[in-house]
Amino acid sequence: MDLYGIGFSNVRMSNSSNDYTYIYDSRINIFPEEVYIHEFLHTLERIMTEYNYDIPALHDSDKYGYEQKKLIGLREWYEDYMRCNILDKTTNTKIGLDEIVYSLKPAHNSNFKFPIEIEFNNEPTNLLEDIKSMINVITSSI
Repeated sequence: MDLYGIGFSNVRMSNSSNDYTYIYDSRINIFPEEVYIHEFLHTLERIMTEYNYDIPALHDSDKYGYEQKKLIGLREWYEDYMRCNILDKTTNTKIGLDEIVYSLKPAHNSNFKFPIEIEFNNEPTNLLEDIKSMINVITSSI
């Protein structure tokens, strides 16, 4: 997406303080930041695509033999993706994000092949989330 000339991804978080994404627990969730890294990598994936680099799709982890693990999710996939350390068995080469992505400027609206206009202040609505959020605010202030 593009907002004021800056490429970005959006993460919506729960208002519940009991949500496991806020909690580090070695028995439940030792990689709670996964959602942030995943969305950040979508931004880098988009930049590489807009600059015409051929990279694996972020959601193709299983195609390259990576599995989501109970405690760490797809951490190994993300690490190899960021380090261009994924073995492509058909070509026997390492693939992933080329290190140049870390020095490229984010793609701007003028050079997106498929720009997406968004209204920044118009968030998607979910009635159930809104009701739960109001209940949490009321109960936490009592």
